[in-house]
Amino acid sequence: MQTVKMVVTGPFNSGKTQFIQSVSEIDVVSTERKISSDAERIKENTTVAMDFGRITVDAELVLYLFGTPGQKRFDFMWEILSEGMLGFVVMVDSTRPETFREAKSILETFRAYAPTPYVVAANKQDHDEAWPIEDLRIALRLAPEIKLIPCVATDKEKVKTVLLELLYSILAEMETS
Repeated sequence: MQTVKMVVTGPFNSGKTQFIQSVSEIDVVSTERKISSDAERIKENTTVAMDFGRITVDAELVLYLFGTPGQKRFDFMWEILSEGMLGFVVMVDSTRPETFREAKSILETFRAYAPTPYVVAANKQDHDEAWPIEDLRIALRLAPEIKLIPCVATDKEKVKTVLLELLYSILAEMETS
């Protein structure tokens, strides 16, 4: 059986934990703790180490999903979680332009850890205030060949689409190396 380690990263409150919970076949192992700061206005808990989920694609392939903490004070976990990853997803909250620069910075950080395939998931595309994909591509300064995929982290099918796009990129890379 082949296992593929994928990392799901992005800014605080971009939807990483929900993304993994929507698709994992096991109860997600989560290290969420209560927030005691201004961030409380946005949500009550935050990931402090990682989230872990698993998906069996078929008899020969299992995906392991590792979600990173989004807050800068826990970024020491990013490099640890990136070890052995074959690809990563950068989650972007399409409704919060104030987080776009941070998402771009996180993307560059993970590219520096490992030159693996990646996709960008434009989360919360079901909200009225979500930025259109074309505008997000410009704001994030993504080249046309980078996969920027509309996503709703609570929608299992949309999450599967993002993961399949990443998996196709990983498999294509494996064939060329």
